Amino acid sequence: MSGRARLMWDDAVTAYDFGPSHPMDPVRLALTMGLVRAYGLDRAVDVVAAPPAGDSTLRLVHRQEYVDAVRRASLDPRAAETSYGLGTVDDPAFAGMHEASALIAGQSVGAAEALWRGECAHAVNFSGGLHHAMPAAASGFCVYNDAALAVARLLELGAERVAYVDVDVHHGDGVQAAFWEDPRVLTVSLHEHPRTLFPATGWPEETGAGAGEGGAVNVALPAGTGDEGWLRAFHAVVPELLADFRPQVLVTQHGADTHFEDPLAHLAVSLDAQRAVQASCHDLAHEYVDGGRWLALGGGGYAVVDVVPRSWTHLVGIAAHAPVDPLSELPESWRHEVYARTRQRGPGRMTDGRTPAWRSWESGYDPADRLDQAVLATRRAAFPPRGLLA
Repeated sequence: MSGRARLMWDDAVTAYDFGPSHPMDPVRLALTMGLVRAYGLDRAVDVVAAPPAGDSTLRLVHRQEYVDAVRRASLDPRAAETSYGLGTVDDPAFAGMHEASALIAGQSVGAAEALWRGECAHAVNFSGGLHHAMPAAASGFCVYNDAALAVARLLELGAERVAYVDVDVHHGDGVQAAFWEDPRVLTVSLHEHPRTLFPATGWPEETGAGAGEGGAVNVALPAGTGDEGWLRAFHAVVPELLADFRPQVLVTQHGADTHFEDPLAHLAVSLDAQRAVQASCHDLAHEYVDGGRWLALGGGGYAVVDVVPRSWTHLVGIAAHAPVDPLSELPESWRHEVYARTRQRGPGRMTDGRTPAWRSWESGYDPADRLDQAVLATRRAAFPPRGLLA
């Protein structure tokens, strides 16, 4: 297996553009790749562009009738069919929508194939992580569910155990739905509580069905949760599940919208804590996954200058075994690029100045604490079906 990580990138993914007033501004992708280059990380990885996902691949998750509807809306956005979630406020149709969406999906699927073939141990597609798209509907800024497609392709290639861990502030509902009854897939999502945030799913009691009972795990975090609670919840749930499941591939989704500056959600996580979880996912892949196979995806994130590029550049550096020093000053060339593209002044360092710390679950819990209540609810609902102690 190659020692170099693979970074999936094609400049054309920035055509995934819902328009100038939409929060998912593709400048976040361009600025991330610009920062990756400014730090020289593009020389520490193999930068690869995969072809767009074709219909046979898209059908691993999506219905053909929906793919056809996306194509029609792509040719004539005015004809978008809202019954398929297209032409809505969240998912407005735009010219070339099918092509851009299929290209992003192709990057995640291509990364999954490379991992399975042993061409690399780690792969990153920060343009991906579009985890809300459903089999027959766009949802939550997501047209094709590249995360679910990558997992489905791994299963098609022969994988028997794939773990998906989602730390986006929003519940990974589309991926959970795709594998709700499939015992080969473990989905774990840490997200803001569904009472206070879209998509209003991801309750602890959602644990899968049929042969997949116990295959869905949801940690619903109270609004306002910061670094200590977020990291405590992650470490109280994820490592034990991966140690038990022993996946052949680990797929993780790293939406940057948990950050305290994100305008669309209500958690209070720092860039430094996001980096800590990225590093933990990397370490868990090496500890519990055969060959350390790890596919890391992007996701949400709407502080498109100050947060997203820094967070995902850290992700690339960790996957490349060339981590970026959090205390380093951001390259002046990149800050010029930020101003040229956005007329904003970019951040100065790769850190928020935090030193994240948390108490381990093994040290005990407080049943009156809201964060501990959330973790307890998850463990009590999801652990016993897997034969684990709550």
